[in-house]
Amino acid sequence: MRLTEFDYELPGDRIAQRPPAERDAARMLVLDRVARVWDDRTFREFPSLLRGDELLVVNNTRVIPARLYGQRVVRYTGPLPGPGGTEPKPPASTIEILLTREIEPGLWDVLVRPGRKIRVGDRVAFGDGALQAEVMARGEFGARRVRFSNAKDLPELLERFGHMPLPPYIGREDEPADRDRYQTVFASSPGAVAAPTAGLHFTERILRAIHERGVETCEITLHVGPGTFRPVRAENIEEHAMHAERYEISAPTAEKINAARAAGRPVLAVGTTVVRALEDAARQAAGRGAQGIGAGPGETALFLYPGQPFLVVDQMLTNFHLSKSTLLMLVCALAGREFILQAYRHAVEAGYRFYSYGDCMLIR
Repeated sequence: MRLTEFDYELPGDRIAQRPPAERDAARMLVLDRVARVWDDRTFREFPSLLRGDELLVVNNTRVIPARLYGQRVVRYTGPLPGPGGTEPKPPASTIEILLTREIEPGLWDVLVRPGRKIRVGDRVAFGDGALQAEVMARGEFGARRVRFSNAKDLPELLERFGHMPLPPYIGREDEPADRDRYQTVFASSPGAVAAPTAGLHFTERILRAIHERGVETCEITLHVGPGTFRPVRAENIEEHAMHAERYEISAPTAEKINAARAAGRPVLAVGTTVVRALEDAARQAAGRGAQGIGAGPGETALFLYPGQPFLVVDQMLTNFHLSKSTLLMLVCALAGREFILQAYRHAVEAGYRFYSYGDCMLIR
C-alpha cells in the first residue's frame, strides 16, 4: 500500500493544545465497523455503550519527565592564557535531549537537538550541573547514546530538571498542570516518553461506572517510545520498520484475556499500545504452537496495517492520529481504510479536537 493512501487534511485549529477542563469531557465518535456507520457521542456515555461482558485492557505505563535542556560542557584545549588573561569560551547554547530508551541503568538512547553540535565524547550539563550526560555513540537523525552521571539518582534528578515530553504538534512549552494531565489515572509503571493517550479520558467516576456495568478490566505495561510516532519515510508502507518497544503482561492479565477469548467475550483495547502488545504476544504464542497469549516480558516491533489479522482485539478506544502515521494505519487495519478516512473527514467537519489532548473514537 502507498503512503499517500493514508493522507487526510486537518486544519491547524483542530489540533488540541490543551486538555479539556475535565478528563472525561471529550467528545467520542462511535464507529460500527460492520454496519459502516458512526454516531456522535461523548466519552461520559462510554460505560452505557458497553454490553457488560467486555474485557477492558488498559496500559498502566507512566510518562517520565524525559525532556532535558542543558548546555554543552566546554573543555578548553588551546594554549594557556597569559598573565591576567582569561580562558576563551564560546557562547552557551541550549541543548535539548529527549530520552527514548533505557539500555541499562544510566545508559540511554536519546534524541538531541541541535544534533550537529554534539559529538562522541561531549558532555551536557543540566540545571545546576548535578546531572550530566556524556555522549557514547552517534546515530542517524539526531540519535545518540549517552551515559548519565549519578545513575542511581536519575529518576529523582529527572523530576528536578526534566520536562514532560509533550508532542511537537503541541506548540507550547510544558506547564506544571501537564505533570498530571499527561498521565492516565492508572499510570503506575514509570518508563514511557509519551502518553498512551486513549487512556487520558478515564476518571475514577468512569471506572466505577464501568465496573458497575459488569465490565472486567485488566492492565498491561508498554513503555511508549518516540518510535511509535516516527514518520514513515517509505512510499511503500510495507518497507517501514518500527522501533521496538518493551511490554509486560502479568499472569492474571494473560489469564483474563485467554478466558475472555475462550468464552467469546469482546476484548476492548484502550489505545494502540495495548493493541500492539496483545497482538504481538498472540503472535509470539502462535509461533511456539501455543494457544492464547502468555505472561511475561516482551519486545514488539509489530507494524499493523490493512490486510493483517487481529488475533486478540475485537474493539478499540483510540484518539485521532496524524496523517500518514503508523497509528492511523493500525486503526485502518481494524476497521478498514476507506471507512476510517470517511469518519476522519466527518470528525474534521464536525469540529472534533485531534491528537494527544483531543477527542476519541470507539471502534466496535
